[in-house]
Amino acid sequence: MTTDLKQLLAARAALEAQIAQARTVESKAALAQIHAWIDDFGFTAQQVFPWKAPATQKVAAKYLDEKTGATWTGRGKPPAWIQGKNRDDFLIDKPRQEPQSQAPLLAEMAAAAYRNQRR
Repeated sequence: MTTDLKQLLAARAALEAQIAQARTVESKAALAQIHAWIDDFGFTAQQVFPWKAPATQKVAAKYLDEKTGATWTGRGKPPAWIQGKNRDDFLIDKPRQEPQSQAPLLAEMAAAAYRNQRR
C-alpha cells in the first residue's frame, strides 16, 4: 500500500508541475491578447481597472449662526461669524442644564421613598 501512496504522490507532483507550466503559458497568451486589445481600442487604465476615489466622511455641523443659517463643523479655519466670539453661544446641541428649582423636589421625593420603604 505504501508503494501505491508513493506512486500517487509522485503522480500528483507531476500533475501539479504540468498545471503550473500550462498556467504560465496560458497567462502569457492572455496578457498578450489583453495588451493587443488595449492597443487596438485605446483603453485607459481607468477603463480596464475602474477604481473609485476613497469616500470622504462628512462631519456633522457643530456650530450654527442663527442670523445667516451658516454652519461650521469646528474643523479647519473658523469662519468670520464665529471668530473672536464665545463658541458655546453658537453650539447646535447645547448642553442641557437642569433648572435649580428641581433639586429640592428631587430630595423630597427621595426622602418620601425612603420613608415609604421603612413602613
